Amino acid sequence: MPVAALLHRTALTRFGFALSDPTRTQILLVLRRSPAYPSELADTIGVSRQILSNHLACLRGCGLVVAVPEGRRSRYELADPRIGRALDDLVGLVLAVDPESCTDTDTRC
Repeated sequence: MPVAALLHRTALTRFGFALSDPTRTQILLVLRRSPAYPSELADTIGVSRQILSNHLACLRGCGLVVAVPEGRRSRYELADPRIGRALDDLVGLVLAVDPESCTDTDTRC
């Protein structure tokens, strides 16, 4: 397999893994609008700070978010603005293909 194809596959696999969990997906969707502190994210999403911390570590490992130190706190943001645009495009594509494909009660999604 050519190196470029392998890199593309790896990058998309990381992105897919990040989106495979509803909490991580929600974090990315919130951060696409603006940076946030972990306590704000936990409150907005409705999870404990420990759970949020674990998901943020995963998203950092995937290269999708970065922690920006601000004194004693860290603010989280998307690692690249194109990630937010990609999320917008992906949501638009999924809804255009089949707007009823993933309802809140659909266990396949």
